[in-house]
Amino acid sequence: MTKAIAGELVVPRSPVAKTRLFFREHWQRGAPGQPTPEWVLRFAYTAWLVAFGFKLLGSSWDVSWHFKFIRDDLAPPHLINTVGTGIVVVLVAIHTYTGLGCDRRSLRLMQWGLGLFLIAAPLDVINHRVNGLDLTAWSPTHLLLYFGTGVMLAGVIDGWLKSAPPGRVRTLVLTGLWAFFLENAFFPNGQQEYGVLGLRAWEQGRPEAEPSLLEFAAQQIGHPVDRAAVLHFTMPIADWVYPLWGIGMSAVVLLLARRTIGHAWAATAVAGAYVAYRVVIWPLLVLGTFPASTIPFYLVFVGLAVDLAARRGVLTGVLVAAFGYGVLWVQSRFGAAPPFAVWTLPVVLVAVTAAWWATATRSRVRASGLPT
Repeated sequence: MTKAIAGELVVPRSPVAKTRLFFREHWQRGAPGQPTPEWVLRFAYTAWLVAFGFKLLGSSWDVSWHFKFIRDDLAPPHLINTVGTGIVVVLVAIHTYTGLGCDRRSLRLMQWGLGLFLIAAPLDVINHRVNGLDLTAWSPTHLLLYFGTGVMLAGVIDGWLKSAPPGRVRTLVLTGLWAFFLENAFFPNGQQEYGVLGLRAWEQGRPEAEPSLLEFAAQQIGHPVDRAAVLHFTMPIADWVYPLWGIGMSAVVLLLARRTIGHAWAATAVAGAYVAYRVVIWPLLVLGTFPASTIPFYLVFVGLAVDLAARRGVLTGVLVAAFGYGVLWVQSRFGAAPPFAVWTLPVVLVAVTAAWWATATRSRVRASGLPT
């Protein structure tokens, strides 16, 4: 039961009771930017974190699943991901109808992101029907799924950033949202991280994929199940892609995360949260007899480089390249990591430095009060 004490609403602890209270008190049409009670704001964005949590679990299992079994539209990882998508649909509908917890820009990003995702999902099913296995994280329909999710996450981050009052909760939720953003952006690199261990397992005589999957993948390129077929199945991506995306793109995301969170070790915290999740999910997959991946420990050092270079931003590209490639090289020598092209290092250095200049210039313009 919800009670009022001295004219103030007492918010119940139960999520079910909170949902009832919300619809009784706040379910009315409104334009974006409506004043939002703090409990409603926290409740809505907690639901966003839960939704992206389901999507994270589903996507993590999904890659591992496809390195073991032939694709199935109703595979358990897809169903878990669908739960997250269902929650997202409800949340976007609530934001759209009530105008609570968002402004016009953040709402548009949520709506466009969800729309792109919902368009990409059936296109991906059709793509698999036409092209068969298509086990690459870099296919056009997969990229549209990531892009839609990224736009949606940008809207959620924007909405929380503008609506939440300063304090610890604001910082923690913002850090969590950026960790989800990093995971979504980094996700295509999982192809190589699972693939390198999958190829190694086959070479050692203990293939992780089911025989039917290996035969199907070999038939697609007109090969017997030999090393060439397994290599095409597990490692079809060029070696230059992994470091450019894993170090360069991640550094840009972490740079933006640090600027919006505004705390000294924000980039390290975001990267650390994502890597910690990968460390936790790894043994769970192994215990479930599913293929495991290498873990991108170097991401923590990319985040550390972004944080250390904060006061001397022009050095960001140098530190990111040194820390990222250095730790990735160490990991490849003494642990496990996908093959990577070292010649991409100066490209990452220049790109990250340019990104720092762009974000720094925008921040200075904003501080001056000029329109951006």
